[in-house]
Amino acid sequence: MGRPRDRGHANRVLHRAVELGVNFIDTADSYGPETNESLISQALYPYPPGLVIATKGGLVRPNRRSWVPDGRPDHLRRAVEGSLQRLRLERIDLYQFHAPDPNMPFIESVGALVDLQRSGKIRHIGISNVTVAQLEVARSITPIVSVQNMYNLRNRTSEDVLAACERLRIAFLPWYPLGGKRGLRALKIKQVASRRGLTHAALSLAWLLAKSPVMLPIPGTRSIDHLEDNVLAAALKLAPEDFDDLG
Repeated sequence: MGRPRDRGHANRVLHRAVELGVNFIDTADSYGPETNESLISQALYPYPPGLVIATKGGLVRPNRRSWVPDGRPDHLRRAVEGSLQRLRLERIDLYQFHAPDPNMPFIESVGALVDLQRSGKIRHIGISNVTVAQLEVARSITPIVSVQNMYNLRNRTSEDVLAACERLRIAFLPWYPLGGKRGLRALKIKQVASRRGLTHAALSLAWLLAKSPVMLPIPGTRSIDHLEDNVLAAALKLAPEDFDDLG
């Protein structure tokens, strides 16, 4: 919530991510709110070739502790226009509906993004925090290229959604991929990480990447050291006994 105290450090983290070969950055208009997108464009624009900035809309932040769904088509149209302006883009390569709105038919919210796609303001559409049934509703009116749900070693409640994404060859973006401090301190993670000489975060990300070919974790960090450790996880290979121990 709000702007970082040290904007220069935030810029260095973003630049280091690109230097390390990261070519996909996930953000949202609700991060800040409306701060994260501006930080990305201020640090990286003009964007290097091949870098995809994905963003989301459909949640609003009236205060630090509140995340309020707003899937009204007029809100989503305004949200897309705002993201385009803050990111300095003419078209968003991947725009994701952040969360279903219980007060709005899901198909109408997704339909608003389809209209924006037809007008050239969105290239690909993704959805977030959805069930398999909602994924099918969205797919009934437009191709869906990604799903972003919570998923990590300790929380696998979206296992059925991941399986659907594998079957349909849709990217699955697990948010909260490390499971927070409590997740990283889980006994099984500690034991395997110690045996392999890995940080708990690197082990968690390596497990996710090995779990499915459609998996694209999106860990966040304010630290260059943590960023570098996260990126190194992509090169790790887990042994069968690691999977057995982690469950």
